Amino acid sequence: MDTILVTGSNGQLGSELRVLAAAFPQYNFLFVTRNEMAIDDYETVTQYFATKSIQYCINCAAYTAVDKAETDTEKAFIINGDAVGNLAKICKQYNTAFIHVSTDYVFDGTNTEPIKEEQSTHPIGVYGASKLKGEELALQNNPDTIIIRTSWVYSSFGNNFVKTMLRLMKEKESINVVSDQQGCPTYAADLAAAIMDIVKQYSIVNKQYSIFNYSNAGHITWYDFAVAIKELTGSKCIVHPISTAQYPTPAKRPAYSVLDTSKIRQTFNVEVPEWKDSLKKCLEIL
Repeated sequence: MDTILVTGSNGQLGSELRVLAAAFPQYNFLFVTRNEMAIDDYETVTQYFATKSIQYCINCAAYTAVDKAETDTEKAFIINGDAVGNLAKICKQYNTAFIHVSTDYVFDGTNTEPIKEEQSTHPIGVYGASKLKGEELALQNNPDTIIIRTSWVYSSFGNNFVKTMLRLMKEKESINVVSDQQGCPTYAADLAAAIMDIVKQYSIVNKQYSIFNYSNAGHITWYDFAVAIKELTGSKCIVHPISTAQYPTPAKRPAYSVLDTSKIRQTFNVEVPEWKDSLKKCLEIL
């Protein structure tokens, strides 16, 4: 029986993979949190791999505090950059397939149409730069790495935009939400299912420098997203659109980060549900 190691298993995606694991009895899953195996602790990771037989490693561990990263630069680069490179190297050493999750923040947001995988990268903040560093080191140390770039991730687990909106809509009579950043949400449960589709078909991939985009289908603004949450939950809270300039944050966000998912759909025949259908599913759980 093949073993799948999932790092960062307490996060949104890791938690969704835990739920999904029950549907894949043909695999033995190992879920590790930061406490059990911090990916930036090279010795611990090496020892872990030496004592187990691992066929697949899905790296969900990341430093995801986008604004905090602007001042906590060193830590962001260690976890999102160096640690990913080391993990890729260890996977190569132990002949373990390495699947790494990255982000739309590797792009600068100046596009006007859906972004393809081969588009040149140009991060505009520390978080994006640290994630790009991880991609580069992973491919350098292990050219068989599969990278999945995703955007606007939410889930019934962890902290995310959907859960923040639900809380604010209960607490306030009106809220302001940015309406000039375009992208597409990704329900972490859908991303988890897509990753398992890749695991099942891993042998068919042309491994050299495989980068894939995954998000739900459609494209919206954060304001549209908030309005949909309001409508689907029947909230009376008023949602006002505002500009990015009216809501300054320490880290700049890409103004446009709609990802073109045709490559992952064509290669693995994965399902890419409409963003609103997935939002409904998540809200039903919440």
